[in-house]
Amino acid sequence: MLFGRRNHYVVSLRKLYIFRSSLKKREISKKIYTKQAFDTKKLMLSLSFQLSKSKMTKRVHFIAIGGSAMHNLAIALHKKGYKVTGSDDEIFDPARSRLEKYGLLPEKTGWNPEAVSEDIDEIILGMHARADNPELLKAQKLGIKIFSYPEYLYQQSKNKTRVVIGGSHGKTTITAMILHVLAEQNIDCDYMVGAKLEGFEVMVKLTDDAGIMVIEGDEYLTSPIDRRPKFHLYMPHIAIVSGIAWDHINVFPTFEIYVDQFRKFIELIDPQGALVYFSGDKVLNDLAQNTAPYLKKYPYDVLSHRIDDSGTTHIIHKGREYPVKVFGEHNISNIHGAKLVCNRLGISDEDFFKAIAGFPGASNRLELVAENTGTKVYKDFAHSPSKLKATTSAVKKQFTKRKLVAAMELHTFSSLNSAFLSQYRGAMDAPDVAFVYFNPHTIEHKKLPPISPDEVKKAFDRDDLKVFTDSTALKKALLAIDYSDKNLLLMSSGNFDGIDIKEFANQIINK
Repeated sequence: MLFGRRNHYVVSLRKLYIFRSSLKKREISKKIYTKQAFDTKKLMLSLSFQLSKSKMTKRVHFIAIGGSAMHNLAIALHKKGYKVTGSDDEIFDPARSRLEKYGLLPEKTGWNPEAVSEDIDEIILGMHARADNPELLKAQKLGIKIFSYPEYLYQQSKNKTRVVIGGSHGKTTITAMILHVLAEQNIDCDYMVGAKLEGFEVMVKLTDDAGIMVIEGDEYLTSPIDRRPKFHLYMPHIAIVSGIAWDHINVFPTFEIYVDQFRKFIELIDPQGALVYFSGDKVLNDLAQNTAPYLKKYPYDVLSHRIDDSGTTHIIHKGREYPVKVFGEHNISNIHGAKLVCNRLGISDEDFFKAIAGFPGASNRLELVAENTGTKVYKDFAHSPSKLKATTSAVKKQFTKRKLVAAMELHTFSSLNSAFLSQYRGAMDAPDVAFVYFNPHTIEHKKLPPISPDEVKKAFDRDDLKVFTDSTALKKALLAIDYSDKNLLLMSSGNFDGIDIKEFANQIINK
């Protein structure tokens, strides 16, 4: 059942009450609240005009506007009618071109305290900024209200049913699945998702009318001045946790501390709410069963399915088969989790499976880049041990008659940390040919102790693993392979230091 669902009359009265309070504070209530204004239709038209005027005059400034989430939130507020400005000391594509498209690209890079003035209503602070940022210090001095972007998302969704997708892996895909089904069912919702989705213009959408807010809930820190995990700020009515696998060791130095963040997240679900969780993860299963006993809980696992001779996966549910475009047991379980969330939002199983059949997948998540009759080239965001295992196993099982060549990049703080490397044991066992790449300069930039190719090879515990520290040499080695009846899987949260994946994939299939 949809939390907070009200009929149109009650919603109108609620909006009237909220806005009336705001008008009183601004001492302009006399302009609207006349005897004639109690005619509902006239009053709502008047309120609509005043709300539009209020939104147009609201000014929001972004410190570190170039971030993935930040620039999308900036665009969402611009589309909502706010006056948006921002700054950053570096802005790269796609953020640069997208900000430029909407007229939001700062005239120059760098921090500019002069851009912060008393006429700014709100500051939104990105994680890229530091606590001593000159614009932040100026805003604090002026007493301007400062939000992190998760705080701001919560503020924008206080009166909505909040659905939050958490977990160490699969968050973006599950969020995308839910959004796809809601769109197919013509159910309007606001959202924040961590990747560009097919059919969705932006990665953040904020409106006054939608009754649902779907949020991808990251467990990383909120801002330079707020060390809480982002997903602790969303206060969900419906939450899903896809699994727990240690990550972000720079802020969660032990697995126990990391797990505790998910315990707190579950405790922050609305007492009348629901928790959907992957029961195949023992740590998560134990945590879910022993935390917040008052919640309604819905465990999920891998749905029954089969793979046909063409490589298409069919989900089997109540005697019927539903072909889907995505594959891999991790994605079939993601579909199950998304279904349980959609059920809570009033969508039937039949409507869900009809809609999910057209789901194309999320960008960079087992995304098919190029193919010919004997080879497919995929790219994936996988970088953590659990993601590598799930992704490589999925491709291997989906195409049993083809060998798998896989290359991954150690790119994140955790993956380049010698104390974490042992977690990768067995993570690249599924591919027939396996490569690992890392850039020593990236390690220096992150101010970590150096690691060697031998250390990496030992950590993965695979004798024939090839480790590279030069992306040109990696490309050369990959291009030297005969890809007849072989697939190539490229996995990284970066780009292998400048490799154009699309161009490279075309080189592979046109050899």
